[in-house]
Amino acid sequence: MRQLLLLRHAKSSWDDPKLADHARPLNASGRAAAGMMRRAMRDLGLAPDIVLVSSARRTLQTLETLEPWDDTPLIEPMDALYLAAAPQLLQVLNSVAETARSVLLLAHNPGIHDLAMLLAGAHALAGTDPAIRRLAGGFPTAALAEFAVAGPWRTLTEGGGRLTRFLCPSDLPEPAAWSG
Repeated sequence: MRQLLLLRHAKSSWDDPKLADHARPLNASGRAAAGMMRRAMRDLGLAPDIVLVSSARRTLQTLETLEPWDDTPLIEPMDALYLAAAPQLLQVLNSVAETARSVLLLAHNPGIHDLAMLLAGAHALAGTDPAIRRLAGGFPTAALAEFAVAGPWRTLTEGGGRLTRFLCPSDLPEPAAWSG
């Protein structure tokens, strides 16, 4: 079984209207949320072999907040992931090396949400799984969807993932509540 982690970048800043969208950085809230997600991922043992990340500043800064990893993954910044739609994101995943057991895809909405829904498949929406219902309601900034994928990456398609977890920063304790 393979693992696919879909992460939307953390909240970005709109403070400088002269900045191109691609160059927008994280804001303070986004940095805090990404830090909370880092802690949650570590606590859950979520450690990808490969990280595919949009080349946008906010996605790269989200990734920087997740580092360092216990075992450093192969990191591939990709222009093709910037504001990509679900079919383009799926195409990128279809090209992942078959030796990868866990992939983190860090990208943007609406593509990341649409991809998550596509992977869950139409049949999943008819079910009563609370994680699927939450996912259907939206994909907030710094949210993480974890999927189990049975087949090879090259054959991943609609309905090809089983949602095992959907985690939003609002689900996590504030840093002051963490021990250690």
